[in-house]
Order: sequence, then structure tokens, then C-alpha cells
Amino acid sequence: MNMKEGRNYIFLMAVIVVALNLRPFIAAIGPLAEDISHATGLSHHGMALLTLIPMALMGCVAFAGPALLRTGEMRGILLAALTCITVGTLMRLTVTTGPALLMTAAIIGLGVAAVQALFPAIIKQRFPECFANIMGLYSAMLLAGGALGAQLSPVIVQLTGTWQAGFGYFAILGLLATVLVWAVLPASTTVQAGKSLTKLFSRPRTWLLMIAFGLVNGGYSSVIAWLAPYYQEAGWSVTASGSLLAVMALCQAVSALIMPALAQGNSRDRRPWLWLALAMQFTGFAGFAFAPASAPFLYVALVGAGLGGCFSLLLVVALEHIPDPLQAGALSAVMQGGGFLLAALPPLIVSVLHEQTGSFAAGWKWHMVSIAIAAILTRRLDPETYSPAMLLLTEPVNASDL
Repeated sequence: MNMKEGRNYIFLMAVIVVALNLRPFIAAIGPLAEDISHATGLSHHGMALLTLIPMALMGCVAFAGPALLRTGEMRGILLAALTCITVGTLMRLTVTTGPALLMTAAIIGLGVAAVQALFPAIIKQRFPECFANIMGLYSAMLLAGGALGAQLSPVIVQLTGTWQAGFGYFAILGLLATVLVWAVLPASTTVQAGKSLTKLFSRPRTWLLMIAFGLVNGGYSSVIAWLAPYYQEAGWSVTASGSLLAVMALCQAVSALIMPALAQGNSRDRRPWLWLALAMQFTGFAGFAFAPASAPFLYVALVGAGLGGCFSLLLVVALEHIPDPLQAGALSAVMQGGGFLLAALPPLIVSVLHEQTGSFAAGWKWHMVSIAIAAILTRRLDPETYSPAMLLLTEPVNASDL
């Protein structure tokens, strides 16, 4: 094994560990929701903010992704972002009030947002020939981090007797990721500015990708926030409801890893696989809404597989629209920006519907409608339209190409 291959293996390890840091702080909220609410006095709407704030930050910071990419200082930005994640997670060991917990959600969310804005471009630049598979690995590990958060947090609480520890112990992952990024990324990265990245916002395709990404990830944020409380209302224990989220996140991770590889095939058309993933989501949400007690683990497996497949495939689709890694990374960042801003709202919407109807079922039905809309939008993602849809030129393109 030569030095370059060795550094690539270390980089892949960094991809895994960095991605594992991006979801435990959100996924742990659902199983611990009752303990958190009792200890801090946060209402249902306040609990929704624990998801809404970081998701909104993911969206806002992602819009700055193109500017961050052009600085060439990706190593320094990533190290600062991972420091935010680690420090915010450590702070959760001592929080006792709702406002303090919300502040940690903002600090961690800011770090996560910066990582998500930069990492897809870094991966495409480092592995131009096989970036789809590496993006699948990144997406899978990101979602596996959610499984760790959902499953381990209740166990840690049982062992330590404090809900704060259910969050704080994940700072170990942040420290490890920081060390790996420091070791593997060069001090600075030279990038070409390319054509004007601001023209991305003039492309209807950019807005289509943002809306589709938001509709898909809105399902994730709602499930993370409210699925465990939904089943706890039916008499499930904290640990059992956490296991539901862990199964969902595990299925997400497997699907995120496998679907991009399966979708490679002989065709660049990812739409059949996206429709399959959306169909799995729809079926799972229908189960939550109409027969929650019948097969809950099947429902979470379907929702998880659908969410994971859509997440990784849409990241790949965005990167495939433009050959240049910087511009493709900028499109991915902008897609995530608008998408995460949209995805920040559903937990609050589901909370309002719960307040009005007395049940979470109305929220799951609302997500079924969102999935149907996403399926309609996906029809536009024909690979033959990638190049004409994203021509970064001054003249407009034909609407039929978008």
C-alpha cells in the first residue's frame, strides 16, 4: 500500500467518524423527551424547537456553502465546526433549563451545518471517479449516528441516572473526528472560482431540488421528534420507543449505503429508485397513521429505508448535475440550505396538529401528502435535463429542459 492509498483509507475513516457526529444530538431527543420536558419545563412546542433550531441553522449556513468553498480554508472551517459540535455536546452534561438546552442545540446545529455544507464537495474532489459510492458511505454513517443516538442515549441514562449524560457522552465522537480531520486534510485547499455561483438561484432546477430535499427530510425531523412520544402515549417505555428510532436509523443507514450503489447500473436515471424509496416512506407513515399497533417495527423499517435512500440519492443527483466539484458542491449546499429550512418546520406543524386533534396521527397523514408531492417533483429529475437545467449562463434556458 503506497502513501496515497494509506491517506485515502485514513480519509475514509474520517468520513465515517465525521458523519457519525451529525445526528446523535437530534436522534436522542425523542426517547428522552419526557425526561427533558419534566426537568426543563419545555412544552411540546419547546421540544419541537430542539429540532427546528438546528435544522434551520443547517439551512441558513448551507446557503453560505459556496462562499465557504471558495475560501480554500476547508480544513480550518471543518475543525471549527467539529469543535462547535464537541463543545455543544459537552455543555449538555450540565444544562438544567430549557433555554440552556436550546442554546446547545444552536451551537451543535451550527457545527453540523458547516460540515454538511462542505463535505459533499470535498468527497467529490477527493474521489471524482467513485464519489457516488463514497457519498453513500457518508450518508449511511450520518444516519447510523442517528441510530447510535436513539439507542444508546436511553441506555446511558439508565446507567448514569441522568438524562444529560444521554447527550454528553457523544462528545467522544466529536473529539475523534477533530483529530482525524486535522490529520488527513491539507492546511489549505486550492479551488477554482468557476462561473458565477450566484446564478444557481436563477435556475428553477435548484428550487426544485431544494423543495424535494425539504419534503423528504421533513419526514425525518418529525419522526425523530415525535415518534417516540407517539408510542410512549400508547404505553411504550423510553427504552422500547428508543429502539424504534434505532431500527429506523439503522434501516436508513443501510439504505443510504446500498441504494446509490444499486442505482449505478447501466443508467444514470435515479428516479425509479427515488420512487421506490418514497413508496416505502408512504407505506410506513400510513401504518403509523391508521394501524400503529399492528407492526410498528415494520413501519419504522420502511420509513427508515425510504428516508435513507432519498437522502443519499438526492445528494448524488445534485452532485451529478454539474461536473466541476466546486460548482456541484455549491449546488448540493444550496439544495441542503433550502431543504433543511423547509425540513425544520414539520416538527412544529405536527406539534400544532397534535394540539388541535389530540393525536399525532394527523401529522403522519400530513407527511403522506408531502411524500406524494415529492414523488411528483421527482419526475422532473431526468438525467438528460441535468446539463441544460444547470447551465450557469446569463441567458435563460427553455422551461422544457428544467
